[in-house]
Amino acid sequence: MAEEAAKGKPQRGRRDEKSGATSIIRLAGKDMNGALPIPRALAQVKGIGSNMANSLSHAIETKIGIPRTTPVGQLDEKQIAAVEDVIKNPGKFNIPAYLLNRRKDMETGKDMHFVGNDLIFATRQDVNRDITLNVWRGFRHQFGQKVRGQRTRSTGRTGATVGVTKKSAAAPAPAAGAKPTAEKKPAPAAK
Repeated sequence: MAEEAAKGKPQRGRRDEKSGATSIIRLAGKDMNGALPIPRALAQVKGIGSNMANSLSHAIETKIGIPRTTPVGQLDEKQIAAVEDVIKNPGKFNIPAYLLNRRKDMETGKDMHFVGNDLIFATRQDVNRDITLNVWRGFRHQFGQKVRGQRTRSTGRTGATVGVTKKSAAAPAPAAGAKPTAEKKPAPAAK
């Protein structure tokens, strides 16, 4: 690491002397490039898409006063904590409810937004609840089938199934090494 610092390359998690930016930043449980502007950095977090990232960065700009074009590596600890507060509580910063990924939660009935490991855990809990309630969605999840009514005849095939066989081609073939038998003519009808 001392060699990298001597060559002028920024080290992981250290501030670059020229620009004052950190090369790698941890934001909302995700390591990201410190040179990215706020909207692009937020879009890399699991559970935040591009529209949500734009709305969050607008809220960060208006409520906290950090410009959207600021690289995340230039933020100090207090500003990073403020950005994470906006990510965890978007309703408090007037983010519209239709952008949240957990509206009318089953347990609380509130509109929430989960990111990172919280989102993974909540999704897993939803699937497990469907399985234990023995609902149709649960059966589809349990057997690894498509859940939302998609076609399964031609897509989603797993295992040894290859291709489609027609009914005429599916007739049994004679066993290997067996003698071909002569076709028997039907007996004439008695008069």
